[in-house]
Amino acid sequence: MSDVVRAALVQAEWTGDKESMVDKNLEYARQAAAQGAQILCFQEIFSTAYFCTIQDARYYDEAEEIPNGPTVQRMIALAKETGMVLIVPIYERVDEGTFYNTAAVVDADGDFLGIYRKMHIPQVEGFWEKFYFKPGNLGYPVFDTAVGRIGVYICYDRHFPEGWRALGLAGAKIVFNPAATTRGHSKYLWQLEQPAAAVANEYYVGAINRVGSEDLDDTDYYGSSYFVGPRGNVVGETASDSKDEVVVRDLDMSLISEVRRHWAFYRDRRPESYQSLSL
Repeated sequence: MSDVVRAALVQAEWTGDKESMVDKNLEYARQAAAQGAQILCFQEIFSTAYFCTIQDARYYDEAEEIPNGPTVQRMIALAKETGMVLIVPIYERVDEGTFYNTAAVVDADGDFLGIYRKMHIPQVEGFWEKFYFKPGNLGYPVFDTAVGRIGVYICYDRHFPEGWRALGLAGAKIVFNPAATTRGHSKYLWQLEQPAAAVANEYYVGAINRVGSEDLDDTDYYGSSYFVGPRGNVVGETASDSKDEVVVRDLDMSLISEVRRHWAFYRDRRPESYQSLSL
């Protein structure tokens, strides 16, 4: 991994249909590439509306196979075109009746590296995700990419510190957290949890949220996407809370070593004392 990685996030309002939504995000990705971005992550299930505010089986039809479905194939082509590593969160279909909230990871040369499936699935008012998604079954993979080792943790996952730590122990230096979080639900946590995770695990976090309203119940997404470093500092400005935005930031990777040598959290862990946490 080079000392500086130029990384990007895309927050985008729902357009009303999948084809135009994918087209819009592809254009934003090209804008990021033109600014020199080397890695980019889209928002949670970026190609559709966030349909989990209601329970309706017709949305099962939005799911696609990975990597052979049309959206990931377009992203593989985009990676080859731009030379960017891409994290592509979409609704994954395994078979009729088995679906996951998934992020595909594509390397800078278009090589498909694998997937992360969201591990923690909420079932609360406005987030009826157990109706749509099976809990992830692949653990917390870390991907070796052209810009180094990266991990993914999706939306509700961020409330669970164990996965953040598992990604750090596996060598992740940047962890992306694509999300769909509404204005009245947990905005104060959005400002706390990712900086806390970045500090506790001594890596960079890219936090991506949707923006705008959708034609479904309780959809008022506040954007505010940002990168945060291993000292808990937001890198540059936080994105708009009301508009589409492409966030491109330079991440100084040498800071990770500096922080880890000062605050030796990995050295000072006491895993033999944590056995009760697995119960």
